[in-house]
Amino acid sequence: MFSQMKEIREIIRAYDAAVHAGKKSALAEVVHLEGSSYRRPGARMLVTDDGELTGAISGGCLEGDALRKAMLVLSQQQSKLVTYDTSDEDDVAIGIQLGCAGIIQVLFEPVDPNKMDNPIQLLRKAIAVRQHAVIVTLFSFQKKRNAQPGTCLLMESNGNITGSIPYPDLEGLIMQDVKISMQQEQSFFRQYEGNGIEVNAFIEFLKPQVSLVVVGAGNDAIPMMQIADTMGWDVRVIDGRNTHAKPERFVSACQVLVSKPETALERIPIEDQTVFVMMTHNYNYDKALLKSLLPSKVRYVGMLGPKKKLERMLGEIQEEGMKVDAEMLEKVYGPAGLEIGAETPEEIALSIIAEIKAVLEGKNGRSLRYKQEVIHFREETYIKEKKIY
Repeated sequence: MFSQMKEIREIIRAYDAAVHAGKKSALAEVVHLEGSSYRRPGARMLVTDDGELTGAISGGCLEGDALRKAMLVLSQQQSKLVTYDTSDEDDVAIGIQLGCAGIIQVLFEPVDPNKMDNPIQLLRKAIAVRQHAVIVTLFSFQKKRNAQPGTCLLMESNGNITGSIPYPDLEGLIMQDVKISMQQEQSFFRQYEGNGIEVNAFIEFLKPQVSLVVVGAGNDAIPMMQIADTMGWDVRVIDGRNTHAKPERFVSACQVLVSKPETALERIPIEDQTVFVMMTHNYNYDKALLKSLLPSKVRYVGMLGPKKKLERMLGEIQEEGMKVDAEMLEKVYGPAGLEIGAETPEEIALSIIAEIKAVLEGKNGRSLRYKQEVIHFREETYIKEKKIY
């Protein structure tokens, strides 16, 4: 249910360009889902008044009608909640073509550039600092014809709050759930009732994008960085050789560092979403950095090469006096990558990137054809009711 950071960044860039060109824009967001859909709650799309689309709320089947709805929202300058029932097989335009059998709620919001806490500014602030954040989007199933409150509040993990809840009587309940979302690192849905007000909420937990550190600036690191950049990850490459660690060899967004292994971590911020892949092909360099990473909070350390090499490194590290426990070993993946028959540098990079994604999401990397239940648990979109009396 987590939003894609790359998509959010692209939407922000498109919005800034639209403002600079004097265009109006509206933000469409999937705020709830029953059943199946290509995109999950939190998927967003920016629509400008000349019909330019950035992002996506479906696999392409809803975008045409969404464009028309966005134009209406821009004309009226009022938020609108639209229901798309793709489970209706009699609906030739949507049901049969999409084939996802879901009921999708999409909120359309006009974005006012003069409003300091408009939806885009809240998203901008959420990704500006690499920390967890929670965004609150309010809407009403019961009163669709009324103006929808929309994206109204952001809370960062440091406690900073931007925006406000437009219902003072419900603010306490909603903020209580915002804090729960932050603590549990989960998105969820709520329905609040009290004093004549009935409103739904999508309380969305946002993680920072993955930060990939590739240790080794050889030619096989290049496809690794390219795939990670396509995924929208932050990318760094580090090597002790200034002949290899050159910015012009890698994607433009990549940070290139030249460092000895003993001091490398002093220049790299270690966070919950930071992962390492060791591929210098220099045994001593990799071992020295692995020794520094073992006691760290990194969740994934991938080691290129045979398992015997890793076992030898770990044995030598313990002989040098470090106690390597089960918790440390849990984060080390060697040989790195999922078993997909990878041979070329590009294929190996793909298998490792896929493994990192699976590890961070707590998945096993098996083919979906063997999954007996639905891809996404239905409980994720359950709406819990809360009332004040």
